[in-house]
Amino acid sequence: MVRRALEEAIHAALKEMGLDLRLKVAKAPKDKPGDYGVPLFALAKELRKPPQTIAEELKSRLELPPFVEEAIPVGGYLNFRLRTEDLLEEALRPKGPFPKREGLVLIEHTSVNPNKELHVGHLRNIVLGDSLARILDYAGREVLVLNYIDDTGRQAAETLFALRHYGLTWDGKEKYDHFAGRAYVRLHQDPEYEKLQPAIEEVLHALEQGELREEVNRILLAQMATMHALAAHYDLLVWESDIVRAGLLKKALAILEQSPHVFRPTEGKYAGALVMDASPFIPGLEDPYFVLVRSGGAATYYAKDIAFQFWKMGLLEGLPFRPYENPYYPHLRTSAPEGEPYTPRAQETINVIDVRQSHPQALVRAALALAGRPDLAQRAFHLAYETVLLEGKQMSGRKGLSVSVDEVLEEARRRALAVISEKNPDHPDKEEAARMVALGAIRFAMSKTEPRKQIDFRYQEALSFEGDTGPYVQYAHARAHAILRKAGEWGPPDPAQATPYERELALALLDFEEAVLEAAEEKSPHVLAQYLLDLAAAWNAYYNAKEEGRPATPVLTAPEGLRELRLELVRSLQETLKTGLGLLGIPAPEVM
Repeated sequence: MVRRALEEAIHAALKEMGLDLRLKVAKAPKDKPGDYGVPLFALAKELRKPPQTIAEELKSRLELPPFVEEAIPVGGYLNFRLRTEDLLEEALRPKGPFPKREGLVLIEHTSVNPNKELHVGHLRNIVLGDSLARILDYAGREVLVLNYIDDTGRQAAETLFALRHYGLTWDGKEKYDHFAGRAYVRLHQDPEYEKLQPAIEEVLHALEQGELREEVNRILLAQMATMHALAAHYDLLVWESDIVRAGLLKKALAILEQSPHVFRPTEGKYAGALVMDASPFIPGLEDPYFVLVRSGGAATYYAKDIAFQFWKMGLLEGLPFRPYENPYYPHLRTSAPEGEPYTPRAQETINVIDVRQSHPQALVRAALALAGRPDLAQRAFHLAYETVLLEGKQMSGRKGLSVSVDEVLEEARRRALAVISEKNPDHPDKEEAARMVALGAIRFAMSKTEPRKQIDFRYQEALSFEGDTGPYVQYAHARAHAILRKAGEWGPPDPAQATPYERELALALLDFEEAVLEAAEEKSPHVLAQYLLDLAAAWNAYYNAKEEGRPATPVLTAPEGLRELRLELVRSLQETLKTGLGLLGIPAPEVM
């Protein structure tokens, strides 16, 4: 990979100059000489030299990779021009997944309460987790994806209670999770809600004993139809009731109680409770004590999260699994009392949970450190993300102000179908294309923004075939595929005939693997999404290039040798777009 090879060469040269620094190489601006460059202004203070002088000295010490034609000092930058033949060879090189390396990465995402339909706020969680799992797998990691089922939580208890209390019977006309969700909303709007708490507690107790699993599973299966429609993948389901029954909570607390920072105060507001002093690991807390077990004996969700994390990373064993019967995921396994024991022993975990859960996730890391594993604490990553608005509106499931993922998918499909019917009335399969475009619009809209920034999803913007959208990238892929379909077979290319246009497109293709690795390292799919937008823009610029009012880059009618070179570039571009879209869980239509 070009950029990383340049970065390694620069690192070696800087070490000779007395600085053990790694600098980032980036594309050079179009109005400057060279293809890539590195800024050196930050070194001026340490080396006590002007940036231009540093650039000259760095050039003299650099052992340039063979694909570099020239290193060019430009102001406070050192730029690099690549040899055209090497550039084209690298751009046309077939790309594939990176070799696997040791160490399991466990990603937990979705983990929706099994009490109602998925709403638009869950979209971002699912897309971030699923896309990151695909990216990490491609980048050479062993990945396991887990979906946590909180079947002992109050939300599930309230839905099951409401279905019984109001005597509701499902007539099969709507998805079962929508039917159950309406009961949940009705309960929260009931003036008698507070008086119903004792009866709800009885249902909660039955859930904790694992007595109502089939009722919860009925809701879960309806939710999984939506997850499947979103093209999300899972390896394991873990039910909270199984964690309780397997005694993992008790075992985790026994480990923590060996630490002097976990104790039972005998007086004050925490008297009789088991508390954790997190101050050594989370500085600046006004109150550093966190309750793990209340004085009455009930464990808090902090404690449950910690026990689950201990199991993920191999500090606890004893959770059994068996195949999960469902129509969507044939290889999915689920925790179950009658299963076979399994412990993932993940070297790294990624919990995809919204930013409001940052504090509990910090406590989970603190608990790993208290258990004597600060190394694991450093590898327990919280992928925090901000909320999603729909057409500018905040969602609230409890108040019934949410919009379901099923509704979003259907509305996007309907709008995509209208656009395709208008733009391509002779399309051979409008319905399937509309499904693919709708899914691309939704998933790309959830992927393209940094997780820590809020998203305002708007149908018209997301479904546009222009701008920073999924359909824009899909359309670029379809346009490339159309050229290849017309071309049939072709012979060897002639790189010597390359023009500056081919050079520019080849440069855009070079950074795909870099983008994948950077997205994996930063644990953020938006890096790859932005690369795909840039690549699609480079392709459109190439496709539409004109000189004196005439097309400058015809592919099928180009002279022999140049035609083949252009076809090879189009093939590489089409494959790169398809692979990149696939890593974001987005289909790549051949016709739009």
